[in-house]
Amino acid sequence: MFKIGVMASGGGSNFKAIIDHIGEGDLEAQCKFLITNNAGCGAVHHAEEFGIPVYHISGKTHPDQAAYEAAMLEVLDKYDVDLLILAGYMKALPLCMLKRMPDRILNIHPSLLPKFGGKGFFGHHVHEAVLAAHETESGPTVHLVSEEIDRGRILAQTKVPVMKDDTADTLAARVLVQEHALYWKTIRDYAEKVIGVRG
Repeated sequence: MFKIGVMASGGGSNFKAIIDHIGEGDLEAQCKFLITNNAGCGAVHHAEEFGIPVYHISGKTHPDQAAYEAAMLEVLDKYDVDLLILAGYMKALPLCMLKRMPDRILNIHPSLLPKFGGKGFFGHHVHEAVLAAHETESGPTVHLVSEEIDRGRILAQTKVPVMKDDTADTLAARVLVQEHALYWKTIRDYAEKVIGVRG
């Protein structure tokens, strides 16, 4: 069975969409853990609901950087997942994790990368920038995680029209619907390729 781990910091709607599709049989995978830097976030509640082990690893739990990185790697080593999924994880990953799982970490970003990506472009800042630039379309991008923020290889995108009367809130809501539809399918496609190579 294809094994994934998830990292999240916020409400966890993308995380929940993924585990819902696993539960419905659309995505043949097992979610082995959730790592969060925010013990009170919504993603933790979703994990607990589905019996998924939760690891709170942050500057609060591990003030020493070496201990922080070691705790991250310990979780990866324990579960030996095929793919690590970032689902609204609001902190840059330490380099040791990127080296441990090259081309095996995915992220979803709420714009059509390479536009409106990189440092400072997260959450509503992205949608506000899209509107300020008078773009006619936006939408989510799933990409591999690299050392440079939002610059890893693009795996999938969905275009969403920008309406004339859009606000950051309305655009964000419409993009989020497509994030939920795109992310699990991209994980499925990735898993099928990996399983095909194994076979």
